[in-house]
Amino acid sequence: MDIQLLQQLVDSPSLVTIKYHGIPVYIDSIDEEKGTAQVFPLDDMDHVQEVDIDGLYEDDPVHLFF
Repeated sequence: MDIQLLQQLVDSPSLVTIKYHGIPVYIDSIDEEKGTAQVFPLDDMDHVQEVDIDGLYEDDPVHLFF
């Protein structure tokens, strides 16, 4: 994922689903120099990980019609 786009998504007031290799994560911080991000899997918020930003991607939003 492009680091500038990732930073925009993190700074956005909107809720955006970001995944790391298919796992939904919360991004705590981004290290531009290393190209990494500190993330927490949404199902295990006590498990902090430093991951390569290339493995992060914005999940396609689901549009529901009622």
